[in-house]
Amino acid sequence: MTSPAGLRALLTGICLLACIGSARAQASLDAMVTAEAKEAGFPALAAAVVSKGKLMAVGTGGTRRVGTSIPVTHQDRFHIGSDTKAMTALLAAMMVESGKLQWDSTLAQVFPELAAGMDAGVSRVTLSQLLSHTSGFPSDNEDFDVLLAKAVRQPGNLNEQRYWMLQQVATKPLAREPGTGFAYSNLGYTLVGAMIERVGEKSWEELIFERVFKPLKLTSAGLGPQATLGRMDAPLGHTLVDGKLKPMLGGPEADNPLVISPAGTAHMSVLDFARWGSWMAGQGKRAPFLVKPETMKKLVTPVVSMSAASTSSTTVAGAAQYALGWASTKMAWTAYPVAFHGGSNNMNKAYIWVDTERDASIVVMTNVATPNTDDVMQKLAGKLYARYVATVK
Repeated sequence: MTSPAGLRALLTGICLLACIGSARAQASLDAMVTAEAKEAGFPALAAAVVSKGKLMAVGTGGTRRVGTSIPVTHQDRFHIGSDTKAMTALLAAMMVESGKLQWDSTLAQVFPELAAGMDAGVSRVTLSQLLSHTSGFPSDNEDFDVLLAKAVRQPGNLNEQRYWMLQQVATKPLAREPGTGFAYSNLGYTLVGAMIERVGEKSWEELIFERVFKPLKLTSAGLGPQATLGRMDAPLGHTLVDGKLKPMLGGPEADNPLVISPAGTAHMSVLDFARWGSWMAGQGKRAPFLVKPETMKKLVTPVVSMSAASTSSTTVAGAAQYALGWASTKMAWTAYPVAFHGGSNNMNKAYIWVDTERDASIVVMTNVATPNTDDVMQKLAGKLYARYVATVK
């Protein structure tokens, strides 16, 4: 019989072997992303690759604030901007599966008290049209900026401000007939948030935490600026002013107004972002089973061509098609189209690629949005895809 001391030694040995095996299986990208960040002039950079439910590689590098040496860790929160849209689409899908909404539910049906005064086009706008940017609402413009500035001054909670925004646009003609073309609209996703709030009987914020962040164990996930007010506890976003990077401290100017959170104000660590990508790539293969596999497929199945569309958003620039919260295109480094999205509040940028055929995902995040950001991040993703995804059978 093994003595207690011998048993402890045996268990310790088994633990050490397991830990070593895990370390070998998960490659470090720290040196790689640190070098990429330095060459590109980014304050910080993070990247991760997941394949078949396993974390293949992860890395962070740089500093939380330009001009300082505050190391960025794998647990640091980065802003993901419009990558939040896919999570809002998932939340909408849950409402559809529960029977509280239908993909073709219209604004008039969800808000019957406003129906009589709605513009005829607006009254016919459906949930799926809002999610695919084919609602007929225009891309973000000066009118939207004015509306947003007024919305944040309205009394009440964020859900009440979103309802106020709906009231303001409901009576005005659309830019085009619903369902006839693509126009990237943060207003559209804000209205999706309002629809979810009406049938979910809670704010979008409460629902995204309860129904998405918590079950997926995205423990670092939050909303708004990734750094706490007055603290350097996350990589600060940066803007370019007179050719120099300016760090944006936590506060109202460090992110877009929270009223448009359904369109893009989430933040999380590179590890949690990769966890989200892995879950989506599995298409229902892995818990938690929040929606049916066919619903997950619907979310990434293209709805509209973007080839002739103009959009003010650089986060989906170059996409061939748009699905529901996801764009789709063949990258220079893929043999077929993959789901992807970018997110930015013009101070941070994050990209996610989801290859459902290979059950793999790549995420790249940074705390700056300069003219070279897209090119650097997409080239890095290409290197990671070739090394960790394309060669996996």
